[in-house]
Amino acid sequence: MTSRIVVKIGSSSLTGPEGGLNREAVAFFAAEIARLRQNGSEVLLVTSGAVAAGFRSIGYSSRPRLLHEKQAAAAVGQVLLMRAYQEAFAEHGIATAQILLTRTDFCSRRAMNNAVMTVEELLRQGAVPVFNENDTVSVDELKFGDNDTLSALVANLLKASHLLVLTDMDGLYSGDPRKFPDAVRYPLIEEITPEIYAIAGGAGSSVGTGGMRSKIDAAKIATRGGVPVFVGRATEAGDLELAALGKGRGTYFATTLSSLPVKKQWLGFMSTPLGSLYVDEGAAEALLHGGHSLLPVGVKRTLGNFHAGDVVEVLGPDSQLLGRGIVNYDDAQLRSIQGLPSREIVPKLGEVHRLEVIHRDEWITLR
Repeated sequence: MTSRIVVKIGSSSLTGPEGGLNREAVAFFAAEIARLRQNGSEVLLVTSGAVAAGFRSIGYSSRPRLLHEKQAAAAVGQVLLMRAYQEAFAEHGIATAQILLTRTDFCSRRAMNNAVMTVEELLRQGAVPVFNENDTVSVDELKFGDNDTLSALVANLLKASHLLVLTDMDGLYSGDPRKFPDAVRYPLIEEITPEIYAIAGGAGSSVGTGGMRSKIDAAKIATRGGVPVFVGRATEAGDLELAALGKGRGTYFATTLSSLPVKKQWLGFMSTPLGSLYVDEGAAEALLHGGHSLLPVGVKRTLGNFHAGDVVEVLGPDSQLLGRGIVNYDDAQLRSIQGLPSREIVPKLGEVHRLEVIHRDEWITLR
């Protein structure tokens, strides 16, 4: 059976320390991906680097900080980036296809289904789909976290067998090895715990935005969707193939949890919550560990403007996020019945479609 691999390449791997595209690096990664394809794999590429590639060409002396400046640099750099990929892959007889996305594109399940059909056709025709965030029109600056999150969403959406996140570090260490020579690399992470997050730092280079923490976020999303993840380095011929085979220079994140259905992946990681519900200790316990639905009696506070069928986030008594769900009431209705036992709902509202605020089948735990 053909494997499907998503490869994510960060800005620091494609550009020089002062910005500008490193054509040799682009050619190297194109050759590595061509090698994977020769071995029978379908490959989807998620790339960063548009801002880093374009800021010098547009006249900035250093990477811009203001959003409109970054967007202008991205508009120039995206053209340069795709031209470089197109020429590099053409050397191997491979066509490339540009797919620009924003976070809001993932909010519509219909739009995502259309995108999946397009990508599937590109793969059937032998092209390499090249994904990037549409930085020029994004309202929040680079909100995919140097495309790490984007790569995880693409991997889940397209049911990939592997996600290979390439960076300038050879995996996750117990400390920054550039500052602590005795730091130890973790070859395998079975479960992403708060302790794992605690050792992740900030952005790793001056040309990129996503540090190791954003890569752990991406690994959490992908592994919840059943996609194992590699985070590490590929600098020599054959490194990408070794990474796909489990022998790469980096850290592997295992899929210890069962794969989530596509609907729950969308609910947990692609949807946009339109409100917040604060629940009591009993409701939190029932949602997290009891496998139960959320009832009005457990809701203590309602924030936001939403309608039945919208996505809301649910927070516990400590104001920590518990998860997300599809709500069965408008916000005004819910405020009028929050805290009430189920027997009082119908007398208060009249006949209702469902008593539950959030049914367990339309809930995902994120804690």
